[in-house]
Amino acid sequence: MRENKPCLRICPLASGSKGNSVFIATPETSVLIDAGLSGVELERRMGRIQEDPAQLSAIIVTHEHTDHVKGAGILSRRFNIPLYITPATHAACKSLGKTPHLEYFHCGTPFDVNELKINPFSISHDADDPAGLTLSHGRHKIGFATDFGIATNLVRSHLSRSSVLYLESNHDVEMLMKGPYPWHLKQRIKSRRGHISNVEARELVTDLMHPGLEHVILAHLSEENNRPETAYQEMGNCLNGSSVGLSVAGPEKPGDIIILE
Repeated sequence: MRENKPCLRICPLASGSKGNSVFIATPETSVLIDAGLSGVELERRMGRIQEDPAQLSAIIVTHEHTDHVKGAGILSRRFNIPLYITPATHAACKSLGKTPHLEYFHCGTPFDVNELKINPFSISHDADDPAGLTLSHGRHKIGFATDFGIATNLVRSHLSRSSVLYLESNHDVEMLMKGPYPWHLKQRIKSRRGHISNVEARELVTDLMHPGLEHVILAHLSEENNRPETAYQEMGNCLNGSSVGLSVAGPEKPGDIIILE
């Protein structure tokens, strides 16, 4: 019966430079945030968590980089899934292909996917119109922000009072600076339009801590400039002693399903 179903479920299907996608569901609605794997692989990973892509209510694209959109058009066409995207991001997605059901959204303007309330907001990244998101149902809110170089006041405002934070923790600064990347790429990653570090993610969560925060999922870790245990330990410095759960999303398989009752 409906009353026995959890209010919200969230499960990372993939996270990292090779591809990103997150499954989020209410009792009646399910969506993918980004679809950066092949269509076949997205179907396979959804199958591993006993979910049917044909039942998806929407695919929501945050920005045009390949590791976020690779399978979006394919999956949308295969199962006639509405694709939600900003006009500028759509224009920048040269390989998306024709989609049967396209829905434009604009950062700063909330929209609904059935009973799931979506509030997109602008973030700072080297893309045409990148978006962070909050997804709300009942008393719970999921705050979603990856691929951003600075936690602006706008970002902090939107992510506040979240039950779950799905948050970038891209790199360890020392590993990045001592690593093999060329200097211009290191500078791009560290810039306001790049990616936030483990320390910056920890500082952001420290500011966002509140009694209703239940879980933090660390995402978009660099395979070259970070390690899951390093990011986990850094974030643990602010969560230690609290009841907030902590997990790290990885590139190779779906992560844990986080359930909000």
